[in-house]
Amino acid sequence: MAEEIINRIAQAGIEQIDLADFNVKQDIVGIDLKDRLWNELVLKEKDFRHWVKATDWTQYDGKYVHVFCSSDAIIPAWAYMLVTAELDKASVVYFGDLSEAQEQLFFDNLRNWDISHLKDKRVMVKGCSDIPNPQKAYVVLTRRLQPVVRSLMFGEPCSAVPVYKQK
Repeated sequence: MAEEIINRIAQAGIEQIDLADFNVKQDIVGIDLKDRLWNELVLKEKDFRHWVKATDWTQYDGKYVHVFCSSDAIIPAWAYMLVTAELDKASVVYFGDLSEAQEQLFFDNLRNWDISHLKDKRVMVKGCSDIPNPQKAYVVLTRRLQPVVRSLMFGEPCSAVPVYKQK
């Protein structure tokens, strides 16, 4: 008779968190102000305001949008403000290139995550997740979880590194 295999890790009641779950799943649409500049260098206010007025901004309704300038031009702050004001029906508007927007969304997702279900639980944060700015992510997550969880570990259940244990 074969001996029954018992999964002790599953029985340990450890909640596992994969930070990759907080990565952005939605497409992020970019608006590059470089395309609105004269010779990709100078913003002419009259031309820029005409473009803002003539653009159909409804194409961004409900979308994740990032506004940036891919040239080294100096863009006045009011230009970003004008564009952002027109994007009032977009789900989210961020400043920066795509990777910066993805990072901002990742951290918004992480900071807005309801962790009440982790109260007094043993929690394992999975290592090797494909996430933006991993060190920052682990710091933010630890600060959020420490007041709530019974214990916090890093890695995999078979090779966990203890991080915190409630006293």
